[in-house]
Amino acid sequence: MNSAVANPYPPVKIGIVSVSDRASAGVYVDKGLPALQEWLSRALKNPLQFEPRLIPDEQAAIQAALIELVDIGCALVLTTGGTGPALRDVTPEATLAVAHKEMPGFGEQMRQISLNFVPTAILSRQVAVIRKQSLIINLPGQPKSIAETLEGLRDADGKSVVPGIFAAVPYCIDLIGGPYLEADETVCKAFRPKTAVQSFTA
Repeated sequence: MNSAVANPYPPVKIGIVSVSDRASAGVYVDKGLPALQEWLSRALKNPLQFEPRLIPDEQAAIQAALIELVDIGCALVLTTGGTGPALRDVTPEATLAVAHKEMPGFGEQMRQISLNFVPTAILSRQVAVIRKQSLIINLPGQPKSIAETLEGLRDADGKSVVPGIFAAVPYCIDLIGGPYLEADETVCKAFRPKTAVQSFTA
């Protein structure tokens, strides 16, 4: 007899994209995809299906991957890498090229969070966009920075001081017609107006 309780939340397909010339060539092991999958698995209560892609810093390849992930039904697509000022960093250009709407607040908040740790955060060019009914967000390249920007800053008692960007992701996906994402408040408390909150029971 199976005693497992059925997950009451809707399943979600999430695209995770790591952009790196060297990792995609096998020069070193990619750390971006495992970091994204680990954090999202902790942060969301929904059943998750990940669509991972590891690709080089080539704008055409990044654009093709983003379009494909949206077309196969990923409500959320997160990229990591390729957002700095270096000549090969073209992830923001690729993301903007496939956008139907820009969401500048995500990039602004990511830089605000990162500036608490390093002054070079002003060199980051992360963007977020909507394509069809999917939200695409560029994240930093380092696993530690990925978690910091998604979760935000907490004080010594664990109280949120600066909200992470993920706090706004579930409601954004609500507004564009995607599945209802239920966040684990111990990882990241998502914000919704009371009229948008739904209850689910197993």
